[in-house]
Amino acid sequence: MSSRIGVDIGGTFTDFIIYDEEKNSVTIDKIPTTPNSPEKAVIDVIKRNLDKNELEKVEFFLHGTTVGLNSLLERKGSKVGLLCTKGFRDILEIRRGDRDEMYNLFWQPAPPLVPRYLRLEIEERLFANGTVHSPIKVDQLKKACEVFNKEDVNSIAIAFINSYTNKDHEKTAEKILRESGFEGQISLSSMVSGEYREYERTTTTVIDAYVKARMSNYLNNLKKELNTIGFRGTFLVTRSGSGSMTFDEAEDRPFETIMSGPVAGAEGAGELSRKLKNTDMVTADVGGTSFDTCLILNGRPQIQFEGKILGLPVQSPWVDVRSIGAGGGSIAYLDDGGLIRSGPQSSGAVPGPACYNKGGEKPTTTDAAFYLGMLGEGKLASGLQLEKSLSEKALNSVGSKINMTAQETAIGILKISSANMADAIREITIEQGVDPRELKLLAFGGAGPLMSNLIAQELDIKEIIVPPYSGNFSAWGLLGADLLQMNAKTKILRLSEEAITECNTILDELFIELQKRQKIDFITTNQIKEIALDMRWMGQEHTITLKLDNEKNGKISINSENLKNKFTEEYEKTFGSKLDTMVEIVSTRASIRVQLPRKSESGKIKEEDISLIKNKIDCYSFSKNKNIQFDIVSRSKIDSKTSGPLIILESTAITYVDVNYDVSKDANNNLLIVNRDMS
Repeated sequence: MSSRIGVDIGGTFTDFIIYDEEKNSVTIDKIPTTPNSPEKAVIDVIKRNLDKNELEKVEFFLHGTTVGLNSLLERKGSKVGLLCTKGFRDILEIRRGDRDEMYNLFWQPAPPLVPRYLRLEIEERLFANGTVHSPIKVDQLKKACEVFNKEDVNSIAIAFINSYTNKDHEKTAEKILRESGFEGQISLSSMVSGEYREYERTTTTVIDAYVKARMSNYLNNLKKELNTIGFRGTFLVTRSGSGSMTFDEAEDRPFETIMSGPVAGAEGAGELSRKLKNTDMVTADVGGTSFDTCLILNGRPQIQFEGKILGLPVQSPWVDVRSIGAGGGSIAYLDDGGLIRSGPQSSGAVPGPACYNKGGEKPTTTDAAFYLGMLGEGKLASGLQLEKSLSEKALNSVGSKINMTAQETAIGILKISSANMADAIREITIEQGVDPRELKLLAFGGAGPLMSNLIAQELDIKEIIVPPYSGNFSAWGLLGADLLQMNAKTKILRLSEEAITECNTILDELFIELQKRQKIDFITTNQIKEIALDMRWMGQEHTITLKLDNEKNGKISINSENLKNKFTEEYEKTFGSKLDTMVEIVSTRASIRVQLPRKSESGKIKEEDISLIKNKIDCYSFSKNKNIQFDIVSRSKIDSKTSGPLIILESTAITYVDVNYDVSKDANNNLLIVNRDMS
């Protein structure tokens, strides 16, 4: 066990949690995010809860951030130049030759991150087996450096054809650029990814170069500020593919942190599922700006080995979290046809919803919920007191245009928001052949428990789970994020005993490379080596990833026949059929996991006290379609089975329980909310 801090920065609030080993206690807090300087909110919330002496005893600082993601969303990254093999200059625009929206005649891809005049061709060529076809032209590299310096390029991506099999040409290019006076960031595709597919590898390298400077500056500033106030422990940030990595490694490989923020909640959900005997569930993480959902099966979030952001592929392990612009701060408006819409625009932390009384005038999901009574008396974290008259004014600014009262407008906004969230859950479940009605809904985030009844009703889900620290659950998920590093190499082999021997040679190389990348000295016995293979039937284009969970020593010990049987079983499970042809191994994957010291689950919870002035409130019931009296209770007072209608308060979230639901607590302090009508 060891003391650790988790901080998750959202679009509206920054969530804080600390597990204090010495006192066996958990402290949670939440303050508004500072968009112009995200690290400011982090420092403020830590100083608010810990003095210097307490901070010096903390061993780990674990962080979830959307700095890299926001850099892409806002197109506020570095000015990037691309060096590519002659003939491959336009790969970023040719893409895969397909359309993201097949039936949209007006669809256009986003402009490439590197304009054509900054994409420079170099004469060099490698064969697919890594041998040299044409040596690299050094004089062209020097001329390219002159162009980049003249154009004030501050980051260069180098992506040569087939360099995943041989790094020499890219390393030579990096060396010549440095000798020629380039002082900015340089990203090599052979270091970013060891896998084939030129478009995906090139795009990932460009993304790495694009976000590297901003991510590096942010992490260094945060590290400096934390050291200044007394932190002396280890800095970790969550990876897009689950687990965590050191700040130093994140500076080297920032593309692996693009989905750092949303993944923290998925990590926590996986850990909670394992405590509940691998309960299958789907998450509903409703924050101030976005709604994130993830499918948890057999105690683990689902991982893909290629993600996509803004239509751009990222060739990196990726927890399958789907996000839409629907949160507590989502702005409601009328579209061109006079219909109410909600999101994706958000009021954010500044000015926030109208009821925050900070200058916001447009109606949001929070305004709608507060006006209907779902937020009780409107006392939120950080001493924030909501103003109902401002909510009413904002709702009328939209509703009056279509002859709807403030209440009718509020009801419409919440129904539309919950329908949007339910659609995102259908996308992640039904497309994988999973019936959402057979899952439990895990609701967290500042507005997740508030919206949980409506989302569950849309999906015919019977049982809702609201975990402890629900408003700060993503930050809690950070506390259990093991240190994890992943690497992969493409080498296409027909399955045989010789191929397995070749894979083991590749695995030796991959594990050595991972250990060199590691920035912390951990005891070797604490390392867990994990193996996976990308496999397919001969003649196929795409693969499925077969995890070899029983191989613990970093080697494949099973024979080719058993490996083929495992692949066939997994293939039939996924596609319902099998082929009568040879099997190929396409890529070999290696991971090193170092488990952080486990945290105690029996600690005392310290949180801001939300005092109750009233114990009842007039609130709208979506089950009865009318206003009725709801009891207002503190979460700590739920000791036995209780029936709705209820408004359940805790410091960082509010849970809305309609008439047709029963509430109880399990041994892990989770709220279990069950729909009686579906019994």
